[in-house]
Amino acid sequence: MLEQDQNPFKKMQGDLKDVPPELRQKVMNDVALAKLIMEMATLFTSNYGSLIEGLLKTNKTK
Repeated sequence: MLEQDQNPFKKMQGDLKDVPPELRQKVMNDVALAKLIMEMATLFTSNYGSLIEGLLKTNKTK
């Protein structure tokens, strides 16, 4: 019963330690690469709907 009364978030309030610069740089590079991949995917897939609509649309010009 005593364990349930303790707040686990109070244990997390300890001193935060700095991350080594190499690890920080690796994480930042990974995040940048993930962002680039997401932007490239959006670039190549965002207009499929309008492309298909344009191909199937018939022009009724006289």
